[in-house]
Amino acid sequence: MALAGSKTAPDIAGPGSAEVDVIVQYADVPGEAHHRRAAGKGARLKKRMDQGNSALYSIRRADVAALEADADIVYISPDRPVRAFLDYAQPTVGAAIAKSYGWTGKGVGVAVIDSGIWRHPDLNGSDLMSNIVYSEDFTALGSANDYFGHGTHVTGVLAGNGAIGTSVGAFKTFLGVAQDVNIVNLRVLDSKGSGSDSAVIAAIDRAIALKSTYNIRVINLSLGRPVYEGHSKDPLCQAVARAWKAGIVVVAAAGNYGRNNLSGNSGYATITSPGNHPLVITVGAVKTMGTASRVDDVIASYSSKGPTLGDGTIKPDLVAPGNRLIAASSTSGTLQQEAPGNYVDRSYFMTGLSGPSIWYFRLSGTSMAAPMVSGAAALLLQKTPSLTPDQVKARLMKTATKSFPASSTAVDPPTGQTFVSQHDIFTVGAGHLDVWGALNNTDLTPATNGAARSPQAVYDSKSKKVTPVTSSSAIWGADSIWSNSAIWGAQILSGSSAIWGASAIWGASTTKGFSAIWGAADLSGSSAIWGAAGTGGTSAIWGATTPATGVLLLGEN
Repeated sequence: MALAGSKTAPDIAGPGSAEVDVIVQYADVPGEAHHRRAAGKGARLKKRMDQGNSALYSIRRADVAALEADADIVYISPDRPVRAFLDYAQPTVGAAIAKSYGWTGKGVGVAVIDSGIWRHPDLNGSDLMSNIVYSEDFTALGSANDYFGHGTHVTGVLAGNGAIGTSVGAFKTFLGVAQDVNIVNLRVLDSKGSGSDSAVIAAIDRAIALKSTYNIRVINLSLGRPVYEGHSKDPLCQAVARAWKAGIVVVAAAGNYGRNNLSGNSGYATITSPGNHPLVITVGAVKTMGTASRVDDVIASYSSKGPTLGDGTIKPDLVAPGNRLIAASSTSGTLQQEAPGNYVDRSYFMTGLSGPSIWYFRLSGTSMAAPMVSGAAALLLQKTPSLTPDQVKARLMKTATKSFPASSTAVDPPTGQTFVSQHDIFTVGAGHLDVWGALNNTDLTPATNGAARSPQAVYDSKSKKVTPVTSSSAIWGADSIWSNSAIWGAQILSGSSAIWGASAIWGASTTKGFSAIWGAADLSGSSAIWGAAGTGGTSAIWGATTPATGVLLLGEN
């Protein structure tokens, strides 16, 4: 944020002789003249990205300043790395009731942009024919199969039909939220769970292009990266905005950095991109506590919290089960090879048998919570195909349950470290996903694009309070039906546990105070949260101290 107003992203700096891949956003679709001018500045064209008025170039860092001088260029950012974010869940959110009434997402297309999908028997819909209708690889590895093991699990949470359990007479099956959706498999992550902005953007644009062919109404993004600039400049955010405006609901994982306290921020302001965009549905993770009731559910301590860095947008939008979820497993995934203890023992779902089953795997993270919401969106669109993305988002948020405790405590088993989580608006958003409640809601927001845009949090330094402020086109606060308290609930907005209390991160006792979120000059912008200065760059989040994949393999935390 210290470089606000510059046309070059703050994280592009480095040795002048080193080459870097950059995404260059132009005011209009760049033509050959633009590419020739860029070449004259030392840039080599790698990929045209016309849907976003952009192009991917390779250039020496020392030459970026000369490239920026082109008056037609709006913004230059690195081609940043993105990562994946890592049995009672389905009935907990009310999906089992929805299925009993015939709502299974049939006919609705969902694009899963992830590490690919292995053709697991559980992904064959109710007619036992594969519901993976299209696959494409954006990693240049030549296959859309899942060699990481993340995309298959995400798709199982979204659309698993429990076929393996049924075929062996198991007393328990593992069902997804919307078993009959048409799955569009767009692979952007490699066998280690890594990808790039440009690959994700290309996949999003492909989903938009295929929308009519496969009735793609939902995109699931269980991946992300740190925020380096506001959403209006971030090329990944611009891509999800294009999809939203094209009539596709975009669901993004909030991120797994709720324990990050590098700048004394207690995990606040760690929402990742593109979940920081105000239009998309950003999803945090809760623990089901091993019951089918939502009453005892609490936030997972690793779930990233808002507001968004720099923009101050209130996120996440809602939360869903994401801890230790059981779903379809890839038989050749890196995750499965590195964490075989996460295979589900057959005794858990079969009588008289024991030993690990290669068919099912446990994973934790907001990656697992996001497809639950994507599945819910598909059910709403099956029932009422005319709903716009904003109307889907508004119904899901308004009907979310809000019966959380004031706070909860989790202990990390390996380290014994204790984490206390407040259940405020920046932690649980509008509340806990309630599929059945959303299906029974008939309220309609205006069809205007952006009607359910997530509001900004505005801080009053005198009263030390934060209030949600909406744009003139947004519905929140407009009337009693869509008022702030109707969406978020009084307890989450202004209860005694709210984070704008005197001892919280906004308050007088905090050393960094308000600047810890908004990145004042003394904090060097986003580095205050992600540790870019003094901690070895982004290694504070993605490096040796955290799993190389960015996927959390957690216990009950």
